Amino acid sequence: MPSRGLSGLAGELSSPALITLANVREAAARIQGAVLRTPTVPAPVIGRAAGCEVWLKLDNLQATGAFKERGAANRLALLTAREKATGVIAMSAGNHAQAVARHASRLGIRATIVMPRFTPATKVVRTESWGATVVLHGETLAEAAAHAHALALREGLTFIHPYDDRGVIAGQGTMAIEMIEDAPGLDTLVFPVGGGGLLAGCAAAALEMNPSLTVYGVEVEGYPAMAQRLAGQPIAVGGPTVAEGIAVRDVGEAPYALIKRLGIEVLVVPERAVEQGIALLAEGAKVVAEGAGAAGVAALLAHPARLAGRRVGTPVCGGNIDARALSNVLLRQLLRDGRIMRLHFDIPDRPGVLADISRRISEAGGNVIEVKHQQLFGAPTVQSTELELMIEVRDAVQGNAIVAALEAANYTVRRA
Repeated sequence: MPSRGLSGLAGELSSPALITLANVREAAARIQGAVLRTPTVPAPVIGRAAGCEVWLKLDNLQATGAFKERGAANRLALLTAREKATGVIAMSAGNHAQAVARHASRLGIRATIVMPRFTPATKVVRTESWGATVVLHGETLAEAAAHAHALALREGLTFIHPYDDRGVIAGQGTMAIEMIEDAPGLDTLVFPVGGGGLLAGCAAAALEMNPSLTVYGVEVEGYPAMAQRLAGQPIAVGGPTVAEGIAVRDVGEAPYALIKRLGIEVLVVPERAVEQGIALLAEGAKVVAEGAGAAGVAALLAHPARLAGRRVGTPVCGGNIDARALSNVLLRQLLRDGRIMRLHFDIPDRPGVLADISRRISEAGGNVIEVKHQQLFGAPTVQSTELELMIEVRDAVQGNAIVAALEAANYTVRRA
């Protein structure tokens, strides 16, 4: 069910594990000037695709490319003088690592970041570039986390949790205050969910500011841990996903408690919708988003009936996507949209046939971008040859017209 607001929850919110608007406003004052107040902008192309009015909060513009700076900056500002002198430690294979490293460096605090051995070298280098000491340990995030806790105990370091921490949650909630102030007509907010810190902080702030708002979380189908916990189901997650930033098995206890009390519904989206979200943001909004950063848009595409006709705000909460992954997502989407076609032919092995096919494609407005011509081994007989073409077209209608023109010339065409 949608969020039910904060009315009647005063007693529950008195728990030290939970967050109020006052906590989030204090965090906003604390991090002002240290974290960018990112723009909240209308996205009409995405709105047309989703059937609602859409506003995007561009937290991919933060210095480290993600919203995690909000929570890290607030939590580090809350350290005692002794904790600052001793130093901090965090475990992360992604955006939290860079956020802690950047703001620790800004405050002159020694930071150690434990990352799993599989962490891509670019992320290690970026984290080190912010002045942190990176320790590579373990084959999994759980092993890296255990080592980070052990180092914290041994060296007296303060552990900065990526989401199960009141200071971090309050810092993440500052995003909702900015969204509501910059786009006051919004009636629905959608936030990606990994460990739950962003959704918990933003829901607490937003629903106290405007109890009539509807707030949703969104998870990818391979990692619906928060949705499963809220439904009282056993946690069953796993598998590859382009939304690795929200691929979390163990959600935070503090975020879970607040999300449950607020009655927030967490929507689950298929992997394909996340890829569609990344591509739509890149083409339609000219915004680069990582998988987790596009999860909110994925929810708009995957659950149109829930959001039809509404004024929806959602963050692009991160833009740290590998260039190769981004190019693969965009190409896959072009194939799905019918704007790139792969055509297979068995053609007579004689001069001029390939040129004739290319000419007919060109006359119909297509552009051949790749050719595979196998004469020796792929064809069924020595009198024929196997041809595979990749063609760029305007849309599926034009693609169908090209295939029809080739078939009218007696070529047998198979689509890949």
